[in-house]
Amino acid sequence: MKIGKQFQGISESEAVRALKKYGFNELEKKSQWTALTVFFRQLANVIVWILIVASIISFSIGEELNFWVINFIIGFVIIMGFVQEYKAERIMEALKKIMKPLTTVIRDGNLMSIEVREVVPGDILSLEMGDQVPADAEIVDVNNLEIDESQLTGESVSVHKHEKEMIFAGTQVVYGRCLAKVIHTGMKTKLGGIASMVQEKAEVTPLQRRMDRLGKILAVIALSVTAIILIIGVFKGVSTTQMLIVALALAVAAVPEGLPLTMTLALSFGMSKMAKQNAVIRRMMAVETLGSTTIICTDKTGTLTQNEMTVQRLFIDNKIISVSGLGYKPEGEFKNGRQKISTSKWKEFFQAALLCNNGNLREIEDESFIPVGDPTEVALITMGEKAGLLKAALEDKYKRVEEIFFTANRKMMTTIHKMAGGYKIYSKGAPEIVLEKCGHQLINGRRKKLTQKDREIILNQNKKFAQNALRVLAIAMKEEERKSIPGKDTEKELTFLGLVAMRDPARSEVPEAIRVARNAGIKVLMITGDNKETALSIAQQIGLVHAKARALTGEELEEMNDKELARELKHVRVFARTQPEHKLRIVKLLREAGEIVAMTGDGVNDAPALKKADIGVAMGIKGTDVSRQAADMILQDDNFATIIVAVEEGRRIYQNIEKFTGYLISRNFTEVILILLGIIFFDFEFLPLLAIQILFINAFDEEMPAIGLGLDKAHGNLMQSPPRPSGESLLNRGNAMIIFGVAIFMGLITFIIYISQNPWLNVEKARTMVFATIVVMVIFGTYNFRSMRESILVTRVFNNLFLFIGVSIIALITLLVMYLPSTQKIFSLTPLSIYDWLICITVALINVAYVEGLKFFRRNLGK
Repeated sequence: MKIGKQFQGISESEAVRALKKYGFNELEKKSQWTALTVFFRQLANVIVWILIVASIISFSIGEELNFWVINFIIGFVIIMGFVQEYKAERIMEALKKIMKPLTTVIRDGNLMSIEVREVVPGDILSLEMGDQVPADAEIVDVNNLEIDESQLTGESVSVHKHEKEMIFAGTQVVYGRCLAKVIHTGMKTKLGGIASMVQEKAEVTPLQRRMDRLGKILAVIALSVTAIILIIGVFKGVSTTQMLIVALALAVAAVPEGLPLTMTLALSFGMSKMAKQNAVIRRMMAVETLGSTTIICTDKTGTLTQNEMTVQRLFIDNKIISVSGLGYKPEGEFKNGRQKISTSKWKEFFQAALLCNNGNLREIEDESFIPVGDPTEVALITMGEKAGLLKAALEDKYKRVEEIFFTANRKMMTTIHKMAGGYKIYSKGAPEIVLEKCGHQLINGRRKKLTQKDREIILNQNKKFAQNALRVLAIAMKEEERKSIPGKDTEKELTFLGLVAMRDPARSEVPEAIRVARNAGIKVLMITGDNKETALSIAQQIGLVHAKARALTGEELEEMNDKELARELKHVRVFARTQPEHKLRIVKLLREAGEIVAMTGDGVNDAPALKKADIGVAMGIKGTDVSRQAADMILQDDNFATIIVAVEEGRRIYQNIEKFTGYLISRNFTEVILILLGIIFFDFEFLPLLAIQILFINAFDEEMPAIGLGLDKAHGNLMQSPPRPSGESLLNRGNAMIIFGVAIFMGLITFIIYISQNPWLNVEKARTMVFATIVVMVIFGTYNFRSMRESILVTRVFNNLFLFIGVSIIALITLLVMYLPSTQKIFSLTPLSIYDWLICITVALINVAYVEGLKFFRRNLGK
């Protein structure tokens, strides 16, 4: 393709002016993360702010030790959350892949390479096979151009382009060449338009909503209890300082200080575990959201399928030959039925497929293969190499001297090759078109006349292949003994060699993943840009739908109002020929219906729906930069089955969140009840526990067991039960019964212990007995909370090493605090006798039995 005078392009000075006017050809990132934004995310927690208020009260009344201990806890929680989320964002940065950095343009009549970001409107692009299109442009000169638009449209078949048609940024030239005048760059491109749709404010996750609700409830309780104290204090004529001391004690008691830290560690541990299983989480709170998922909306191309066209059937010698192997790795067998067969007698067929071909298959060091060119042609090369032939060797032997290009009108391609004494002519294309050019066929190595009956047999087989969503090509050839290159009659009287049928195959692990999802009560919807027949065929292969299932197209969606579509969403599982706005609409309606929606995809066209969904899942290998930016999770192995593994991990995490949240709240409300009883029945100076003692129990003695519960393994088969209701609170009826039942019992029993020690005579000894009793109940009672339903006999005691080590450490720390003279003074504690310890242990064992009774009652109620 020569550069004519009409294609001189803009000058360098014009390019400089255009760059100033339009800016760089790159996508803006309106919400690009920084270390500062990650840090401020950690402050969006009500419990942290309650602790800050408690810290201020401590400082104002001179309780310096409380002040520094509370601030240490706040700092530790914020730092841990920051480190884990910052690490996840850095992993995301490592995964990002940008567009090809250089492209070729014509400026001042000369071809030159420039950075993609420097392309401006008015530039003339010079693009060839393998080039990525850097901007939206109008074709001004073209030579048999085909563009892979799958990243924009989801359509796996390349699109033939003509002069004056548009090509779009982010797509790729798979065949031919063109000159194209740039019309739009950066955010003005179609790619930029989609990118702008995903740069909205991040959605709040279900867990964030639950934790915010819980935090507000705890804040209300803390304020209410403080108000009660003030009323009682005023009634009893207590000084302001004393009331603030008591208020501080109750604020510390009402708030589970360990909850943010335990939550952070549980989620970060889940993030690390998922990363090892090839699922990188970008936002910490999104870890648990996966476990809440009720519907997965997935693209087809590259997600359920491999995005690698693969030859699966041949029709040669009136026989159907199956071809094994998936993807572009040239390994597989040819079988007639179950019998493996030799392909040597069909050498001419495979030669034609390899020589009438402009694709390439490049092997790299790790024994993987990179396709170059149109996926259909690369599939033919893979098939030929499975048959033992190499394209490069054949091209050396039969030099190509001419090519008649494929066009949308011709629907076939022909190449002419030099051989000894003449020329070989090979053709491939749409079966009905190629057959019209054929007068003979090759049967069992012999050339015979092609009759009308033969044509009907071939076309009937073509129809059967097509009905199974296979893309079918016919292969033909002829030889001419002549000195000059064949002319206008080149494509006449061809000899039919056979049919080749291929498809973008489903991933082998997908059927099992869909079965597991179905058992877990999770619906899977396929939303693709491909045609209806192909989409339904793949859906049936992977077990997503039955044989008589129907699909809806994008056009059909547009004819429906929201109410009609919402009704169809209850039944239809396959959506074909969709556009980005259709996917967004589907996700929006599903969420309005109360579903927790996960959206998977790898193309630019998936990005808006990825952002809108409760959890967006992008592909790390084949995914585009825009889709990864929009997603909450990136699959490093592009494996749909990894999503199901992540869902199970999300359910385990939520199960553990219920455990340690219930455990911590029950302990804290024990202290609230205890303090309130002390205020009501005693003077303010005879509180059953001091603020510093409560803080020690909450921050240290309770924290280690809570972390052990947060890292606990799953109990029961999590993937055999339906997703929990989207609006369900952490404090649902069953959990609330356990939590408040335990808190009331422990509060009463420890108050009885306090009274029994006669605090009027020795308040320090009475407080020490209360302190020790609560700690022992923490140690023993933790094992009750390994399940909010199942008996301790089922969950067992010694199969959580971290929990066992944790309770052992707090036992040791408590003994040190109680028996070292320096810490005795700080915490106002006194040594206990063996008899005292026996009382504490007995009470703790009674509490264990009581909790098991509550759980037995819950199981029988079915709550």
